[in-house]
Amino acid sequence: MNTLAFMVILFIIYLIAAIPTGVVLSRLMGSEDVRQAGSGNIGATNVYRVAGKLAGVLTLVGDILKGFLPLLAFRSWMSPTPTQLGVACCIAIIGHCYPIYLKFKGGKGIAIALGVFLILSPKAVLGAVIIFIIAVAITRYVSLGSILAAMSAPLLILMLNYPQPIFLTALFIATLVTWRHRTNIRRLLDGTENRFKV
Repeated sequence: MNTLAFMVILFIIYLIAAIPTGVVLSRLMGSEDVRQAGSGNIGATNVYRVAGKLAGVLTLVGDILKGFLPLLAFRSWMSPTPTQLGVACCIAIIGHCYPIYLKFKGGKGIAIALGVFLILSPKAVLGAVIIFIIAVAITRYVSLGSILAAMSAPLLILMLNYPQPIFLTALFIATLVTWRHRTNIRRLLDGTENRFKV
């Protein structure tokens, strides 16, 4: 794969990952702009609170798929090296968190990270999902479960002996996701974070 082809592929992955699923779905389903309600986040949890369960679930699925499907196609059709795959995964996360369609103000990256990690390491995803479920079940804080799951992924990948570029990719994703949750971390420390209600 030559450099120009790789750059074009990365650009396409960015444009797909940057699609603001929550904003699009909430508007299609007749809800208010999720950026102006609730926490103001465009992710599945806020869409769930603002636009309803169906919109929230569809946003979750859409955000997972916009990370998973382009990267699956890239891996299947182009046979990238671990480094090339890692760069593509990082671009997908950046696209979601900093989308050109919303003036680079995007989501926090958890759902799309799940789709990306399914490409990098399904086994690590299983472990991270278990950690997420346990954390949310005990505390009812989706943000805390998300942060713990993201932070566990690179450790799990390291334990599973994946190539170094894959580990570094996972570490980058975990760091970015945690950074995007910095306001949630402040609220968790202050005791003012919203708990998840079914």
